[in-house]
Amino acid sequence: MPKNQQAERDRDLSRALSGNVDGNFEKLIRVFQDRLYSFSLRLANNRADAEEIVQEGFVRAFRALKAYPSQRVEGIDLKPWLYRIVLNVFRTRIRKAQPRPFSCGVKPTLAKTEEAAAGPNPEEAAERVEIRKQLEQMVASLPERYRVPLVLRYVENIAYSEIKDILKQPEGTVKSNVHRGVQILRENFSKMNRRGKQ
Repeated sequence: MPKNQQAERDRDLSRALSGNVDGNFEKLIRVFQDRLYSFSLRLANNRADAEEIVQEGFVRAFRALKAYPSQRVEGIDLKPWLYRIVLNVFRTRIRKAQPRPFSCGVKPTLAKTEEAAAGPNPEEAAERVEIRKQLEQMVASLPERYRVPLVLRYVENIAYSEIKDILKQPEGTVKSNVHRGVQILRENFSKMNRRGKQ
């Protein structure tokens, strides 16, 4: 669906929620649950945790919508608002537990497909799988200020103008943090390659 159609659909949903949260909340879940689950899975790297994070996020969203006056509900930009809620649930959880390694969301079947596509050279396929694992570990080791906007931009494919709303930061700060995160990854990847060649 084109972005302008998505934005219009989200505005229509905000208006519907402002008139009747109970009657329209299930539609909000249907529209956003897959994207929010994908985002939380990439942060938590565990299906059960991701499901709990999204469920808690929807509970918080429902309570907020019920408590807000209708004019405020009508004015909510749902996508960044919901991503921000899920991110806050994730942050609360990681303060209480050890963070898990980051995942780009690559499924085992995809890794096998990559190996099969490599054709007669299984060593190259194995090397690509190893590089992907190392990249995931490097992303996981980034400080949160770089990791989260980088995941939102390059894994979730969200525009900077929306990421700034999710993170409540100026767009310039978001771009700078994404750029710095990419720079750190390149530096670490370059160091890793140099060590591997020695």
